Amino acid sequence: MAQPLVLASGSEIRGNLLRQAGVDFTAIPARIDEDMIRDALLAEAASPRDIADTLAEMKARKISDKSPEALVLGCDQVLDYRGRLLSKPQSREEALEQLRAMRGDRHTLLSAAVICEQGKPIWRHVGVVRLRMHDVSDAYLQDYIARNWDSIRHAVGAYKLEEEGVRLFSRIDGDYFTVLGLPLLELLSYLGLRGDLPR
Repeated sequence: MAQPLVLASGSEIRGNLLRQAGVDFTAIPARIDEDMIRDALLAEAASPRDIADTLAEMKARKISDKSPEALVLGCDQVLDYRGRLLSKPQSREEALEQLRAMRGDRHTLLSAAVICEQGKPIWRHVGVVRLRMHDVSDAYLQDYIARNWDSIRHAVGAYKLEEEGVRLFSRIDGDYFTVLGLPLLELLSYLGLRGDLPR
């Protein structure tokens, strides 16, 4: 019999990806101080990959400790721009600053997923996507932010590829689901191998 799956996140996008793939789950958002943990890891010169992986694991562990009968999936996504970690913009001005910095250049999205069982990690994966942005004008960026602020303020790098943000890009190398914040194909393969998803 399949173990219940808990998504340690309130992310609507991740929830929709799992639902659309026919995966039964319960969502229980993990409350951790992401900013404090990220700052501590940055102070120790942790790589963006390690930061994403650590945050995903901490979310999964927190809920797994309270749900020992379930598989608990924790996720996190970070944006690495030339070694600088970009987070969700706190203001329209910060969104403009981030997009101006990245235009005409490459950056990397890292989407980490960790499954914990009885408080211990049993599976992990970090998906990597490389993106190149068009050299767009200030005027377009300002209009883009004005039109899309309510949505993009919740997104690392101040864009959403599944919305108008796709127009910012000239090239994307990697998996679309990873861009959305969940390495879905790898997760489904693992759950299938375990027998938690019929194949």
